[in-house]
Amino acid sequence: MKLSRLVCSALLVCTASLAQAGLLDAFSDKDAAGGMREALSQGAEQAVKLLGKEDGFLGNPKVRIELPGKLQQAESALRMMGQGQRIDELKTSMNRAAEQAVPEARTLLVAAVKQMSVQDVKNVLSGGDDAATQYFREKTSAQLSTRFLPIVSKVTGRLQVAQQYNQIAGQASSFGLLKAEDASVEQYVTKKALDGLYLMIAEQEREIRQNPAQAAGSLAKKVFGALGN
Repeated sequence: MKLSRLVCSALLVCTASLAQAGLLDAFSDKDAAGGMREALSQGAEQAVKLLGKEDGFLGNPKVRIELPGKLQQAESALRMMGQGQRIDELKTSMNRAAEQAVPEARTLLVAAVKQMSVQDVKNVLSGGDDAATQYFREKTSAQLSTRFLPIVSKVTGRLQVAQQYNQIAGQASSFGLLKAEDASVEQYVTKKALDGLYLMIAEQEREIRQNPAQAAGSLAKKVFGALGN
């Protein structure tokens, strides 16, 4: 009888311990997910804010859009041939187009944050310095490209030099001097705008990981602070 009571007591203690552990695990997952969403939202918002304004691209050497490949190498020769003003107009137009397109990213980036599963959160927390950025790229790049393209086309389409770019780039591509994806100024700028956006998100992510005190929310500080310990 005493043995039966002892076994029952032991089972009750074990059951209670397992239940408590389960609750703690669930609470930990909830905290991790909440902290990650806070941090990602902050990083995405800041990246969009930095880039989606005048000179956000043009004034930032890290993301400034230059002529692609062989055309960039030929820039000096083109300037010597009196094409300097047109080149400047094209480069300014490309960067202005990216600056106008980037604010379109905010809604999709926020949606990607909200859709994160617990496993997504764990993958990001255990990943490298840009794991969250890679998550964003995977979840949003196709849709953002679709949203960016018409805005970029509207801005660059105002310049005759953009049409000339497409003609020259198309010929260069046919000879293997330029990647096919860079043969259209609209496609090229859209791709570079996305690259710049994800680069800035990655920078924001690294800052938060390295200095959790800068994180906007208490959960983000808690989660990333724990990772740093």
